[in-house]
Amino acid sequence: MLYDFAGLPQTLLLNPGLEVNYKYHIGLPLLSGVSSEIGVTSFSIADIFAADSRTITDKISTVLNAVSSSDYLKINSQIEVFSAGFRFDQKTYVSFGFYQELDAIVYLPKDALTLANEGNLAYLNKAFSISQLLYKLDVLGVIHAGITRKINDQLTLGGRFKIYSSALNLESSDNSGTFTTNLGSNNIYVHYLENISTNFKTSGLIKNTEYVNDASTYLKNTFLGGNLGVGVDFGLTYHISPQLKFSGSIVDVGFINHKKDIKNTVTSGSFTFEGIEFEFDPSNRNYWEELETAFKEQILTTNNNESYVSWRPAKLNAAVKYSFGEKRSKHCYDNTFKEFYTDAFGAQLYTVFRPLRQQFALTGFYEKSFSNKVHAKVTYTVDNYSYYNIGVGISTQVGKINFYGILDNIAELSDISNSNNISLQFGFNLLFN
Repeated sequence: MLYDFAGLPQTLLLNPGLEVNYKYHIGLPLLSGVSSEIGVTSFSIADIFAADSRTITDKISTVLNAVSSSDYLKINSQIEVFSAGFRFDQKTYVSFGFYQELDAIVYLPKDALTLANEGNLAYLNKAFSISQLLYKLDVLGVIHAGITRKINDQLTLGGRFKIYSSALNLESSDNSGTFTTNLGSNNIYVHYLENISTNFKTSGLIKNTEYVNDASTYLKNTFLGGNLGVGVDFGLTYHISPQLKFSGSIVDVGFINHKKDIKNTVTSGSFTFEGIEFEFDPSNRNYWEELETAFKEQILTTNNNESYVSWRPAKLNAAVKYSFGEKRSKHCYDNTFKEFYTDAFGAQLYTVFRPLRQQFALTGFYEKSFSNKVHAKVTYTVDNYSYYNIGVGISTQVGKINFYGILDNIAELSDISNSNNISLQFGFNLLFN
């Protein structure tokens, strides 16, 4: 919803090629840009904990039947620690800052959840897949500097360079193998772990064999104290006509090279278990220890400190906006007056590259400028979470102080437990024309 809304400085983080019409801006430290989002596909909290006549076991079973291995839980939170920008010349605007971000996605391993909830008795001969174990979590800081250049009256281009500092990374992908239970010949059942291959990577979680449990350590490492990487953003705005424009961007094309405080756990092998045949043994034979030894010999688990590269989730934006209504003028940085229309509508396509596949969102929007200082936006979004996500946003300015607030999925606010996702953003800036 924030994309290309009311000329806010924070929109430059979504597209460095968007137009700005002020001399410079200063974000209020820790308050200029705050956003939070949580979402889960396929089910909501109410599906499990709603007060009805069903048992929680029945509810969980119903949810698991509806879940697929492509469903996921996502959490994202971002705080601008500081941000600012200034006009370098009549056609060039420079912006820079530092923000901290938490980004996590966990795909729901349907097979593992079903096995844990219902056991294997009802699933004889079914191969439960290990490949569904897929997740990624990042806690990082981003130092950035960008430039927005007006090429002519039709075209504006922009770019941004970023330095990533990762304080914590947990991820696992490309796992394989199966767990199967069949009827046995020497015992009732025989269990097969076949072609197991897993790789769990961590960075920043363990230091000198001890878990890092001090939050201040993670915060400190977000500013050039952790594992470093680089990234870039590119964007543009093109006026097809005075009332019709196209804008687009690609954001967070980059990577982080993890070298510090690494611990990776790799597991591989196959194992067959058909139960324990107890025998009379006056020497007190330890069957469980023998089983554990056999398991460890055949399913090898090793730890290493090898560095690895983690790619940032690149994002694409593309939008078309048509402006109409009453024509007004506003004072600009060059002491001229720029004409604008009070109303606009359009559509925006958003996609983000995730470990399993791309995620898409299509948004239709309507914007209204009540004055030069008060703007509103209403959106309708179709995405992986729902087909009726309605959002609202407002931006207002009193003197030099600008405030904006954005809330998504307002139709579910009366009962958030029934919602698949919820997000909000707000911030305070000082804008100088």
